[in-house]
Amino acid sequence: MTKKILILSVLTILFIQCSKDKDPFLITKLEIGPLSKTIKINQLDSIYSKDSIVSLLPKEVFLNQGGQVEIYEKGGAKLLLLSPKNNNDPESKISNIQIFDDRYKTEKGLHLNSTFKDLKEKYTISSIQNGLSSLVISLVESDVYVTISKDVLPESIRNEFGLKIDASDIPDDAKFKFFMIGWENQE
Repeated sequence: MTKKILILSVLTILFIQCSKDKDPFLITKLEIGPLSKTIKINQLDSIYSKDSIVSLLPKEVFLNQGGQVEIYEKGGAKLLLLSPKNNNDPESKISNIQIFDDRYKTEKGLHLNSTFKDLKEKYTISSIQNGLSSLVISLVESDVYVTISKDVLPESIRNEFGLKIDASDIPDDAKFKFFMIGWENQE
């Protein structure tokens, strides 16, 4: 009798574990929803079979060369822009992902509509790069990086290209211009 109860308990636990669906919008170190660092550009049609994939190149060029693609939900909402490591190779792995939908969240809850304060509270900043019109902020423990418009900076430093910008120069309520993942350094 105890063997039956034990077996039933194990089967119940296995069933519960298997029935848990993977969050299609969770960003982890190795994955973004159904995408992983090992996925090739030419495998996207099977991964996003229920969504729309739009190549930024003509179809005949894309099939032979690969290139950037946009992913849309069937309802029309733009989800992602995927860039391959090598634009001329359909076997190329994805190197950069731009996120357009705020349902995509990191394990620590960072998403497209987060603020700079949210980023500082949840992550350690590895660098702040000062570009012409935006700041690119990279994180220590994540492949996520964000850009913030320089329009939020104090006027005295806003137009100073190359000036070292410190986290304390960026207002807490600054919104992200772009929310990106960089897998450029993959094996």
